[in-house]
Amino acid sequence: MKHTLSVLVEDEAGVLTRIAGLFARRGYNIESLAVGPAEQVGVSRITMVVSGDEATIEQLTKQLYKLINVLKVQDITGTPCVERELMLVKVHADSSVRAEVIELIGIFRARIVDISEETLTIEVVGDPGKIVTTIQMLNKFGIKEITRTGKIALVRESGVNTEYLKSLESKL
Repeated sequence: MKHTLSVLVEDEAGVLTRIAGLFARRGYNIESLAVGPAEQVGVSRITMVVSGDEATIEQLTKQLYKLINVLKVQDITGTPCVERELMLVKVHADSSVRAEVIELIGIFRARIVDISEETLTIEVVGDPGKIVTTIQMLNKFGIKEITRTGKIALVRESGVNTEYLKSLESKL
C-alpha cells in the first residue's frame, strides 16, 4: 500500500540526504518527493509517498525521528487531506488535432503555457488522480515530454473526507 508521509525538518544542509539515505539503506524506494518551506521560518516540509505495510511505515517513522533535524513525522494516508500535484506535459498537436487537444484540456481545467507549430505545452494542477487521467487522455495525441512535481498534501482542518463524499456521489 502507498503511504503519504509529511515530515517537518529543520532547514539545514544535508537533511534531505540523510532521509534519502535512511530509505536507501533499508531498500525502500521513495515514489514521490516534494520539499519546500513550511509555515515557520527555518522549517521545511517534506511530503513523500512510499510503499509499505503499516508495520514498515511505523518502523520507518521511528527511524526518521532518530535523525537529527527531524521535528515531526506524520502518516497522513488515511487522514482527510488536500492533495495536489503539478505536471507540465508537451503534446504533439499539429493543426489537425490542436482544437481537440485544447477542448480536452479545458475539461481538466489545464492551461497552455507554450505553443509551437507542432506541440502544446500544458500545465495541469490537481489531485494525483486527475494527473493520471490527464496523461491517459493525452496519450492518444503523443506525449513528447513530461515532468511532475510529486504530491504535496496538507491535512484538512475541517476533517471532511472528500474522497468519501465522491464515493457517495458516484453511488447516487
